[in-house]
Amino acid sequence: MSWLKALKHTARSGLTVERQRLDPLIAVRAAVGLALLVGVSLYVFGPAVAASSAFGAFQAALATFQRSWRTRPVLALASGASLAVTTFVGYLTGSHQVLFISLLAVWTFLAGMTWAVGPTAGMIASSNVAIMLVTVTLPTSVATAAGHAAMIMVGGVVQAALIVLFPVRRWGAQRDALADALAAEADYARRLRHDPVAPFDPEPLMTARNAAAITPRQARRRPAELHGTRGLAERIRPVLASLADPALGVPAEGDARARVRELLAAAGSTLDAAARAVRKGEPVTMSPAARAVLAVPKEGAVLSGPARRAESRLITLLRDVIETAQGSGTTNARRKEPDRSPDDDTAYRTAARLARGAARRVARRPEHRADPDDHLHRPTVFELFPVALRAMRGELRRDSPVLRHALRVAAVSATGYAVASALPLGHSYWAPMAAVMIMRPDFSQTYSRAVARFGGTLLGVALATGLVQLTHPDTRLSAALAVGCAFLMFLLLRTGYAVTQVFVAAYVVFLLGMGGLQWTQTVPERVVLTLAGGLLAMLAYAVYPAWETPRLRTRLADWLVADGRYASAVLQRYADPAGAPREAVREALLGTREARVNWKDALERAANEPVRHRGLSRSAAADAPDALAQLARVAMLMEAHLPARDTKPVPAAALLADALRRDVEDAARAVRERRAPRWEAFRSALGAWDAEDAEGDDKVVRKGAGLLLEALDELTESLAGEGPRPKGSAAAVAS
Repeated sequence: MSWLKALKHTARSGLTVERQRLDPLIAVRAAVGLALLVGVSLYVFGPAVAASSAFGAFQAALATFQRSWRTRPVLALASGASLAVTTFVGYLTGSHQVLFISLLAVWTFLAGMTWAVGPTAGMIASSNVAIMLVTVTLPTSVATAAGHAAMIMVGGVVQAALIVLFPVRRWGAQRDALADALAAEADYARRLRHDPVAPFDPEPLMTARNAAAITPRQARRRPAELHGTRGLAERIRPVLASLADPALGVPAEGDARARVRELLAAAGSTLDAAARAVRKGEPVTMSPAARAVLAVPKEGAVLSGPARRAESRLITLLRDVIETAQGSGTTNARRKEPDRSPDDDTAYRTAARLARGAARRVARRPEHRADPDDHLHRPTVFELFPVALRAMRGELRRDSPVLRHALRVAAVSATGYAVASALPLGHSYWAPMAAVMIMRPDFSQTYSRAVARFGGTLLGVALATGLVQLTHPDTRLSAALAVGCAFLMFLLLRTGYAVTQVFVAAYVVFLLGMGGLQWTQTVPERVVLTLAGGLLAMLAYAVYPAWETPRLRTRLADWLVADGRYASAVLQRYADPAGAPREAVREALLGTREARVNWKDALERAANEPVRHRGLSRSAAADAPDALAQLARVAMLMEAHLPARDTKPVPAAALLADALRRDVEDAARAVRERRAPRWEAFRSALGAWDAEDAEGDDKVVRKGAGLLLEALDELTESLAGEGPRPKGSAAAVAS
């Protein structure tokens, strides 16, 4: 993509307004906390302290809107405390320009490195540094600086207290994450009825897993319906895929296929009902048709073999999902279904009793026990410090995008402050403040936010100036207008960066006007210096970039390694059902999902970069991910039929697993070195397997291994360009 096209694309994305679900109650609560603090501090201490407390409460409230699974009071307290400390230290060094610029560079470098911990930490740290640049100009002595810092901290305390006293939809984010995962699987089940090899995006499951990580204190307060349902949902997905796929399931037509379609429709309906119950905290309401399909057939079973086992597992798992999703509302479940007859009541109670007994029996089996990450531990704030330090230390390498971002933002903030101080404009903090808020570790966000910030600032300043000219507000009216702008910003925060900047710009104008500054003293400087800060941020990324395009092959190789480990772990379970580690398959699956998401994010970033092609061609970038997704999908189909501990081992599976591990290591190296991968060891191991039909799970392993080789050969073709397939193709070996 050329620079002109990249600039057009980023400008368009930066000015885009998205339609999102608004949270007016949360916005009102944040604005009320801001209004309380501003009103009290204005009445007791005066406009200057009120402005500091307003910035502290504003930043604390803003932190609680970030996408984080940590409790909101903790985010408010952490943001308020960190802003108070940086404000006080900044004031102590503010009179010495060289010392302050040096300290500013260190602060912004550390804020840039916090992106290694996660986007929430990075955004909070960046906004803290940006707001500090304003608040350090308000005190007039060390004592007043300490008072201002204390009031900033009080702002965080007030916001945290309001969240505790007036909770809005407690555990709402966790409920939504789990419900989205269940709804995604319901949609997957319905799509499998018409497309037996339909793809599935695991991102909702990954989000639900992140949401399930809790601290010990949260574990004691978590609703019952949020406990265990995710682990069941994780195990349902491979069962759905194995039932639908003709390769390891049932024929594409016939009575068995009709039964599978009925099961998939019932699974979709049941999972949707569980999702609604979890989202709203209500009992599950199942349809009679779904209950009938999931009941044990009165006459002979239609399915047999692996498909019959998958059917049994699916029914058991769905019943477990229903019982778990009921939570505390189980006793009220039947009152929610007035259309049920007495016979239905008897059948329902009988089915529920049988389901509970079956669930207990199945849960005692090692292969059906809850996942070890059902009780994911989230570190507390104090436990997070060593974790954050390790993450930041891990990014201290030359090829790290996070390190490059930290160096860029430190250099730009220091340069911007020094240049702005030399200009005869005043308010030199606007330039570094704009740069810190704009800059992100990737090109697209940095440039789109630069355009959005300048456009939003220009419009917000114009609106605020017009209101000032019309109303000539005094101190109290300025404070009220500032709170109103903050409320609108909180309300529309999810709609786009440009929209929020309109109200942030107006908020600052009114807040500084409350402190006695006229609009003529702030507006021209802010517009000019915001533009200067944005241009510096864009120039810094062009001079010292961290392009994703050259790293696409590395991302693809990482995904290949993760898929290979997953498939090898599944094969090893067949080779040694009793001795293979039970957690190896689960850990490998999580690694596959993470690698896939990393590839997807990298590809999206690379698509908008104005660099010449130095990574993958467009055709390879389109075809290779399909082959890797198929590789992981085949491994998932085999996982759905994993043997119990007392099952007879499949010796050939051990040879296949070892050969696949060796081939994947060599293939990943070949992908990074721009060579087409080869699979000679795995091909030889599969070809050497006895051609006689095997009993039981041998058929699953044999067919699955052939499908694995087909996916690997497709990957080779996608990276080697158009041409004949390698000799000894998977079709020949599997036939």
